[in-house]
Amino acid sequence: MLKEFKQFLLRGNVVDLAVGVVVGAAFGSIVTALVTDLLTPLIAAIVKVPDFGGLIFTVNGSKFMYGHFINAFVSFLLVAGSVFFFVVKPMNILITQSKKEEHIEPTSKKCAECLSDIPLGAKRCAHCAQMVG
Repeated sequence: MLKEFKQFLLRGNVVDLAVGVVVGAAFGSIVTALVTDLLTPLIAAIVKVPDFGGLIFTVNGSKFMYGHFINAFVSFLLVAGSVFFFVVKPMNILITQSKKEEHIEPTSKKCAECLSDIPLGAKRCAHCAQMVG
């Protein structure tokens, strides 16, 4: 049973998932710092309201703290925007560039008769002497 557990832990997808979780947590702290330390003060400087947490209204003695919801919503938008513009867009650009580099023109073709590789400019197959167009 211990051997099976060891095999389970050493499977590639378990290790990949563990690494992804650890890197994701580290990246989450970076994004949180970006939003908290840079973007939120920037918005506070523009809007002149650094924190919406104090906004409430009361109905029959019950407090509705809608300012906290506004803070959470603005924070979500900032985190989502940060992830999109600083991670997703650059990764899409890298993937697009790598696909362009992967597209290499072929230098040979298959003979229709014997299926061997022949140069693109060949008029006859070197293996079976079949005419190729």
